[in-house]
Amino acid sequence: MEVKDKKPKKPIMFYYAIVIVVLILLNTLLVPSIAERSIKEVRYDQFLSDLKGSRIDEVSLDDDTIYYTIKSGEKTQVYKTGRINDQQEVERLDNAKVKFGKEIPKKQSPILTFLLSWIIPIAIFLFIGNWLSKKMMSGMGGGAGAMSFGKSNAKIYVKSSTGIRFTDVAGEDEAKDLLTEIVDYLHNPDQYREIGASMPKGALLVGPPGTGKTLLAKAVAGEANVPFFSISGSEFVEMFVGMGAAKVRDLFKQANEKAPCIVFIDEIDTIGKKRDGNISGNDEREQTLNQLLTEMDGFDGSKGVVILAATNRPDSLDPALLRPGRFDRRIPVELPDLQGREEILKVHAKKIKISDNVDFREIAKAASGASGAELANIVNEAALRAVRDRRKFATQADMEESIEVVIAGYQKKNRVLSEKEKLIVSYHEIGHALVAAMQTDSAPVHKITIIPRTSGALGYTMQVEDGEHFLMSKEELENKIATFTGGRAAEELIFHSVTTGASNDIEQATKLARGMITRFGMSDEFDMVAMENVTNQYLGGDSSLSCSFETQTMIDKKVVELVRTQHEKAYKILKDNIGKLHELAKYLFENETITGEEFMKILSTPLPQIQENQEPQAIETAE
Repeated sequence: MEVKDKKPKKPIMFYYAIVIVVLILLNTLLVPSIAERSIKEVRYDQFLSDLKGSRIDEVSLDDDTIYYTIKSGEKTQVYKTGRINDQQEVERLDNAKVKFGKEIPKKQSPILTFLLSWIIPIAIFLFIGNWLSKKMMSGMGGGAGAMSFGKSNAKIYVKSSTGIRFTDVAGEDEAKDLLTEIVDYLHNPDQYREIGASMPKGALLVGPPGTGKTLLAKAVAGEANVPFFSISGSEFVEMFVGMGAAKVRDLFKQANEKAPCIVFIDEIDTIGKKRDGNISGNDEREQTLNQLLTEMDGFDGSKGVVILAATNRPDSLDPALLRPGRFDRRIPVELPDLQGREEILKVHAKKIKISDNVDFREIAKAASGASGAELANIVNEAALRAVRDRRKFATQADMEESIEVVIAGYQKKNRVLSEKEKLIVSYHEIGHALVAAMQTDSAPVHKITIIPRTSGALGYTMQVEDGEHFLMSKEELENKIATFTGGRAAEELIFHSVTTGASNDIEQATKLARGMITRFGMSDEFDMVAMENVTNQYLGGDSSLSCSFETQTMIDKKVVELVRTQHEKAYKILKDNIGKLHELAKYLFENETITGEEFMKILSTPLPQIQENQEPQAIETAE
């Protein structure tokens, strides 16, 4: 149901009047004038002269006018002259063997003339006017035209035409449990009314991008089997003041008329941001937010209207929007754990043809930290890889390769490294892996490769945890920093020089070391004092220091000291195991890829007779 706005009658009637006046002028003055200009008027003697000269092709006789045509090549000209009382007129025409008759060409019927002169031009004018109006309104952000002002433009899915149920959503059991209560209320409201309980008016879904917030909202509508209104927060933002508030009023009016139903507002942070202290001006966004707050207070929750909203920036929302009575329930939709990732992979794997021996557990382990959307992309990439290889189903290798594609990008086949660069990258990656393997409380090495990727990486070392870990000790974090520095340490040890290949390692190590000191309280000097504030935790986290300049200087010194200590530890580990470093680097140089099993097998075998002072050039010349 839409709000019936009053039509601006005066402008429309004025437009119609202008069109009619223009058509009258065209039909009375311009059209006859143009038609008349195409006929030349001559004297009767000129007509006789043309007739004697056999130039006339066709003659039409009227009561007092003679019309005749003369062809000159492809051009035809019509002439007219006054008719006189000539007894030999017909005889002359017959002797000249021209086509002639009493009437000029047939006149059009009055109906056809009326259609061509009035109806069709009016229709063309109206069509052009309407089209121009739509183009102008769309250019100004007004939607479908002038008549759409104040309409919510919400997409309505009646009776769950989307077909999405809770079975299509995996890995978010806690969120589904909280939303199941809303579905149960929409199905059986009487049991809640008997005890006097009222259903929450609104539920806010918060979490990182790609975790399935929008999918969960559609699944709620699918399970409840009620109308589902879906609209994005950006659709409330208008150029004209008051239009956003009008859209909010229209949305809730439609929802009340179709109750019970579900209203879903995606990316609500667009209109629900915290209001600042500036009371001057006429902020359209604030008016829209105020109208939303008013509407959520005004509607009766007992009718079965449930408001769902999704955002990945909950810290930016206005506190008035989050208080009880508006969005009563905050439902976190976090990144899935190991079990959740496995279930999500199985759900998406049902959509493709896949081998029976695929171990989803191992794939879930390797895809640690991936969101639901990324896992869906991994399964799809596996299917695409199978098609490229002319196979009818996806295999375990396809799934593992697709993880690498999502993490590091596609293999860059046209980038060919020189022998020297390839050797440096080999030692660099083995440095990472060897330091990780020689430390306790470190994730096992899963794969090492020196094949360049489209992300810019010339190689990478993949570590996969055996299980799910939610806490990390100080020793584990220090070991990770040492692993990050292992690549640069290998370059220093073997080549006595450094390259730009460790830029990402440096960034990661510095970020981790700073977090240990400023956020995790893992330094003796600062104890358990927070030195850093983190905002937008679901969007990567924006950190800002909250301490004096003197303390910031001390923090920088501690970060440098921590990274240097672990760098020295990594260098010592590699120096103590330089034989294995040479052996593994040689194998990686030759094969370009080492699996975790191959790495551990080489590492565990007794070291062959290799001189401790062997130079990398020996490996290079062995090629």
